[in-house]
Amino acid sequence: MSGFVEKPEPIQVPGLVHLHTGKVRELYRNEAGDLVMVASDRISAYDWVLPTEIPDKGRVLTQLSLWWFDQLADLVPHHVLSTELPAGAPADWEGRTLVCKSLRMAPVECVARGYLTGSGLAEYQESRTVCGLALPEGLVDGSELPGPIFTPATKAAVGEHDENVSYEEVARQVGADTAAQLRQATLAAYTRARDIARERGIILADTKFEFGFDGDTLVVADEVLTPDSSRFWPAEQWEPGHAQPSYDKQYVRDWLTSAGSGWDRASEQPPPALPQHVVDATRAKYVEAYERLTGLGWS
Repeated sequence: MSGFVEKPEPIQVPGLVHLHTGKVRELYRNEAGDLVMVASDRISAYDWVLPTEIPDKGRVLTQLSLWWFDQLADLVPHHVLSTELPAGAPADWEGRTLVCKSLRMAPVECVARGYLTGSGLAEYQESRTVCGLALPEGLVDGSELPGPIFTPATKAAVGEHDENVSYEEVARQVGADTAAQLRQATLAAYTRARDIARERGIILADTKFEFGFDGDTLVVADEVLTPDSSRFWPAEQWEPGHAQPSYDKQYVRDWLTSAGSGWDRASEQPPPALPQHVVDATRAKYVEAYERLTGLGWS
């Protein structure tokens, strides 16, 4: 059992039709047929959306995505039409709301990996492959790969795991030409972002993109290169052979699996509320990632 500990009721706004409540985002359609994405402060871990929010998280995700969309614009167009609040929207939607093109979405998560960790490490330890791609012997948790690899995954519903799939399976689902487009765009965007992050003392270990089509044009959508969709590691602390410090929800994961939380991950019980010190530390990591990557102060 997993999903929302407490599923929120979506805010109703005149002129907007609510379409979907995701782990983090609320999705609406406006009268022009455009999508309106609102990033909440919700946080998820171990397939649960937790009952405790992280202040400013939604704004950090939105503003960091906007910054990255600009950095990638010459490689792949993005879906953002406007950041203006829809008429009648709550004031606290400011800074966390995007009006976007409605796209025909590709049904796969487009993951690029430059370092070995997470589900890729687990597969490597069993078969010396990731998504069917053979890798050299001797790699450990945190090892840099010989080059970036495209390791797609299925899109899972809230409370379920994405599952890694082979490139051949993607080609079977979407066609060889579209699969090749997705792989090329994913690796090009990852390589650009990896190099930008590296200049700022951050390792981009892996990241997930979502793409759609505007007519025949491939467009990057949703969020890009945030701590929710990427593993960012401080370069000065990188040391292969164990889990790396990370700019994401690691404080949340660590507390949930500690004796202090009193939660048994293997049980069917939902996780408890987060204590204030975990909330504060997690918020600080999201803000630090934004500031280090963009060079801008957070306010």
